[in-house]
Amino acid sequence: MNEEGWAVWFVGLPGCGKTTLAKGVHDYLYVKGMDVVALQMDARRKTYFPDPQYTAQERAKAYGLFVDEAVELVRQGKGVLMDGAACDVSMRTNARERISRFAEVCVHCEIEVAIERESNRPNGAVMAGLYEKALKRQQTGEQFEGLGEVLGIDVEFGIDPDAELILDNTHLSKEETLRKVLHFLDSWLGSV
Repeated sequence: MNEEGWAVWFVGLPGCGKTTLAKGVHDYLYVKGMDVVALQMDARRKTYFPDPQYTAQERAKAYGLFVDEAVELVRQGKGVLMDGAACDVSMRTNARERISRFAEVCVHCEIEVAIERESNRPNGAVMAGLYEKALKRQQTGEQFEGLGEVLGIDVEFGIDPDAELILDNTHLSKEETLRKVLHFLDSWLGSV
């Protein structure tokens, strides 16, 4: 393995499958003996902001800190698997400009599929029922404690047409999705 670090950022709406995919890639590369680090925004955000409000300003600051962490890990020669929605293309551009060996994997799926997948997620790093609550708030005005702006409902997700891999995960199995990303990484990194 080359001593130069690298980063791959898995981006997309909540429920699109990016976290499952990033974990699968991490586990695969780790077993192969690669020095990889999983950097997950949902976990890091509470370190940056113990009581997150999920506002546009907070999101911009959090993603700036997230990229800073990735840059430092890459400088240490690590492979960094970044898992974070990053709705604004400029957030990813920041990483692309600062990390010489960088790739973006945009995991896309239809919003209805993301809503269904997310509805089965337990409360944890992210509020359970995120979309359902955001839609109810939009329709009725009802407020939910801790529910900020929700990507795909309140905030548009920007797809970067120059992303190294744009993957439609609407109908793929977890295994198919992982296989496609590993195939991409095999050519991008060289023989994974």
